[in-house]
Amino acid sequence: MSSQHELPLDTPILYLKSEEAFAGLTARERHYAHHLSRASWWGGFIVLCQTSPESPLIFSLLTRVFRSQPIDTLQEIAIEKAGFTEDEFKSLLIYYSGLAYNMGNYLGFGDRKFIPSVSREKLETLIKASKANLEAPDVIQKYLNQALGPSYDLQENKRFLGMPPSGVTMYFTPNCTQEDAELAKEYMASKNIEAWNNRLLKYEKNGQTMYDIRIASIEQGHAEDITVDCEEFQGHKFCVSRGDYSFFLQKMIEELQLAKDYTASDVEIRMLDKYIECFSKGSVKAHKDGSTFWVKNKSPAVETYMGFIEVYRDPVNQRAEFESFVAVVNREQSRKFDTLVARAEKEFLPLLPWGKDFEEDVFMRPDFSSLDILTFASSGLPIGINIPNYKDVKEEQGFKNVSLTNVMAARTGIKGGPFLSEADHALREKHGALALEIQVGLHELLGHGCGKFLRRKDDGSLNFDPVKMKNPYTGDKVLFYEKGENYNSRFTNLASAYEECRAETVALYLGLVDDILDVFGVLAEDRENVKYVSWLDMMYAGLRGLEMYQPSQGKWGQAHSQARYVILRVALEAGQGLVNITQTTGSDGLPDLRLTLDKTKIHTVGHKAMGDFLSKLQVYRSMGDSESGRAMFEKYSEVPLDGPFPFSKWHEIVVRKRRPRMILAMPNTRIVGEDIELVSYTEAIDCVTKSWVDRFSSEEYDAIECALTAFARGWTE
Repeated sequence: MSSQHELPLDTPILYLKSEEAFAGLTARERHYAHHLSRASWWGGFIVLCQTSPESPLIFSLLTRVFRSQPIDTLQEIAIEKAGFTEDEFKSLLIYYSGLAYNMGNYLGFGDRKFIPSVSREKLETLIKASKANLEAPDVIQKYLNQALGPSYDLQENKRFLGMPPSGVTMYFTPNCTQEDAELAKEYMASKNIEAWNNRLLKYEKNGQTMYDIRIASIEQGHAEDITVDCEEFQGHKFCVSRGDYSFFLQKMIEELQLAKDYTASDVEIRMLDKYIECFSKGSVKAHKDGSTFWVKNKSPAVETYMGFIEVYRDPVNQRAEFESFVAVVNREQSRKFDTLVARAEKEFLPLLPWGKDFEEDVFMRPDFSSLDILTFASSGLPIGINIPNYKDVKEEQGFKNVSLTNVMAARTGIKGGPFLSEADHALREKHGALALEIQVGLHELLGHGCGKFLRRKDDGSLNFDPVKMKNPYTGDKVLFYEKGENYNSRFTNLASAYEECRAETVALYLGLVDDILDVFGVLAEDRENVKYVSWLDMMYAGLRGLEMYQPSQGKWGQAHSQARYVILRVALEAGQGLVNITQTTGSDGLPDLRLTLDKTKIHTVGHKAMGDFLSKLQVYRSMGDSESGRAMFEKYSEVPLDGPFPFSKWHEIVVRKRRPRMILAMPNTRIVGEDIELVSYTEAIDCVTKSWVDRFSSEEYDAIECALTAFARGWTE
């Protein structure tokens, strides 16, 4: 395979099918989906601005080149005038596809920078020979001056996202440090400000260091209970301003206003009104209110959620990336999830190993739907989601789980891989799709959806009895979250990986329950094989996830991969032959690895090990005991150089054997007369590129470029 900072030629570029689901919608529902999709794509440009300083410029440059002329004529120019080979042009299409799919030049899964595989000289020659340069040579030259160098820059501190000076982030200006992040966290806690939709800017003004907490909104200037004029905090100057990403949020709102004419209920209207208020004013409270209406909107034909949602890419796990999806509910597939939800509180949650004191007083039954994704604007597509991420909304209003059926189908269509026997691969191919469906369902519903946070409520009361409750590991009084504190502020940079690990372990633990497998239609004769494949897949993911470890910085670059590696380490620590990894020699004569799992030990050794581990994960999380939780989790996150499992030495093997992640093209929608048409694409190397060329008009792309370049210029000045 090529350098780990290049997307290889065998990268799977697939088309995400949603034609059948879209055809099942009424004309009104199709209009609703169309305007929501348009809103999503407009909002998705925010992710470019959240990824790296150069991402908006690279995207603008290459999109202009590809939309200036047909791809086949551009390929002719590349070969005849710029000295490209066919593979080099193919690699350029893959690079652009990765850029558009990840909405930036860092992988959404792994936070690793990727660069063009073709040389800088050849790419520059092609761009100067393109029709785009003939039409606007001054514009193209500016892009070349600003974007081309950074797109190839692989200095040590540019290779991964992370806190300066060792990494790249757009949530903090480059002069910010970890100490600045901690100071800002304390300031926001003192003002009861949640960080979801802001970033931290540090600059000098009149000889004084200023910290500006900048909120995403259309409106600028003062707003009661949102902005804060300049004030002193612990000897430093802070202010809270707003107006970030205003152009894209304005375009989103225009589409949301149109979508309101096609809603199916008053709840959907109120939901969209609150989204509009949030994006206009910068109000987190408005988004929470919108999320409440979203939770109440049970089983709509067209599902959507949008806002600043996931905190994975903020180095301190507080600020969220923009995300917006539009999907069509797969009602047939959703029925089994309805059964799982109905039986969860009385039958399945009591099986978890931490006892009722650390479980929610009342299980807020979620809406659990299977969705076919039509549009997903963010840095990549998951296969399942549990939202909203606001813990207070979850406790008081409930939540939703969604399983993304067509994304899962695309993923399970990719077969094979290193480190396993042919027999294990055969079992994975036979039972893998069902095992994954069960894992995702349990992960989202009972993983993210279970477990209590011990906290002081807004009225000052506690949501637990401090006299009766004790720390089960010390016998002391339990710790709890004070007002203004939450899980992310306590567990900071470990929060995402820790929570994903908890959800994955819940799914492993409960995936051994036959009654749950019955819900998913697993035949009695297949039960043990499905359980085996579920556990094998988790251990396999833990080993392959070692690719996401960054040896030079001694840290993990992806929360899910770290979580699965930790689970693998727990299973290895359990011993007794449950899991084993041995170094071998591959057919190419190079070092290789073989992972094995003993099926007979899963119900005994494995079940006990995961139960003990899971109990600690939950108790520490419930109490906000980040000290104990961090000590345990970081121990398992270590990548040892020696011992029976020298993962540090094996890192090179895993990286060499890595397989490229898929890139998905999504359809477009367009108004045709009085109806909406779905624009589909043939699955091919250029389908992502074509879908993006078609996504907006030339006039719209001109406005997009202006907004993206203005943001990039403002960031670097």
